Amino acid sequence: MSEKEQTEETVTVGPTPGRLKKTIVMVGMMGAGKTAVGRALAARLDVPFLDSDHEIEAAANMSIPEIFSRDGEPFFRLKERQVIARLLEEERGVLSTGGGAFLSEENRTLITEGGVSVWLQADLEVLWNRVRHRDSRPLLRTSDPKATLRELYDARVPFYEKADLTVKSDGQASIETMVDRVLEALKERPDVLEWTK
Repeated sequence: MSEKEQTEETVTVGPTPGRLKKTIVMVGMMGAGKTAVGRALAARLDVPFLDSDHEIEAAANMSIPEIFSRDGEPFFRLKERQVIARLLEEERGVLSTGGGAFLSEENRTLITEGGVSVWLQADLEVLWNRVRHRDSRPLLRTSDPKATLRELYDARVPFYEKADLTVKSDGQASIETMVDRVLEALKERPDVLEWTK
């Protein structure tokens, strides 16, 4: 077998993702990897990557911690809902949402009707190791941020469990491996993603 034939043989490993029909919405806790995995997934699918938090910050011309501080969480959640609705309507791509977005029944309905939700399921210790050294999480600005994270985790997991698909984020897998896991899960949803040989 020639070197060229060997190369061709290793490249053809099965179906590859084709046309995206609905937006893939990444949901889960802060630190689960929604932005990093979402961005890499969008690159793999050659579709736009969208980030609801970034869009809110751009529209308000201030950071999310500043919005929380100035206007409060209810105002932020309203803007978040408006942005998610707009992005689902205007674009077809991969959308990363903030950790609290999927708690809203209205947001869950919007996402289910306009796309597919993918929960990046990470254990508490994995999340804590990822967020403990960052000061960009307004909800963790407490005297005991780990206890706060645990409370948020316990309160939010029942909502994340309502997601269309679940993908384990174990803290060990590379971003590209996580993308492979998401694509594998999406094989259950031919209404979202076409596959080519």
